[in-house]
Amino acid sequence: MPRFPIEEISALAWGVLGALALLSVFAATVVLIKLMQFRRAGLGDDSISRTAAGQWCAGERAAALAAVREARGPRAALLRDLFETLTAYPGRRALAQARGTQRALEDLSHLGQNMRGLEAVVQSAPMLGLLGTVLGMIEAFGRLSQSAGAADPAELAGGIWTALITTALGLAIAILFYFFSLWLESRIAREREALDSLLAQVLGNEDQAAPGQAPASGAQTMVGGPDHVR
Repeated sequence: MPRFPIEEISALAWGVLGALALLSVFAATVVLIKLMQFRRAGLGDDSISRTAAGQWCAGERAAALAAVREARGPRAALLRDLFETLTAYPGRRALAQARGTQRALEDLSHLGQNMRGLEAVVQSAPMLGLLGTVLGMIEAFGRLSQSAGAADPAELAGGIWTALITTALGLAIAILFYFFSLWLESRIAREREALDSLLAQVLGNEDQAAPGQAPASGAQTMVGGPDHVR
């Protein structure tokens, strides 16, 4: 088993390791907060929204509105705004689309909060690790230059070890939270696609119910790209 000379880690290296520890704690906190937020919002649960949208398209509008009135989550909120608008203003599909789009963008923006912080950790952790390596190498070669006579390879090796450990930890933190970031972003992206689909389904049904009117434009792209959720 390799021996890790903790006692040889310099004050500068400990400073970098402390910064990496703070980054990892921050990133882990963000991940836990996002998981709790997604759970409270019922992210990915389409049972109520699918049933309500089917009821609305089948003409059971009172039942559809009742199904989403007290439901939680972005999908239920979108349908609730659509149903209430179309009930209060029959035929006003453009108004319903505008209100539904606004509701979806607000909910997606809320879901995307703190994701930039997680990305910052992924990008800064390797750079902090590299900084620790550079500082460690400077210190190691500084000791080597001050040594009289033949250089001690053990002293140089110990300095290099303390330098490289910061890079290893920085990369480990970045890789771990990079995959967490991808997973969280994919869940938000799936929710965006589901909101697009619900909006198109409800407004498309209104277009079929009133064929003499022009379809609501832009229903398929009401949310846009990933930058809208941050």
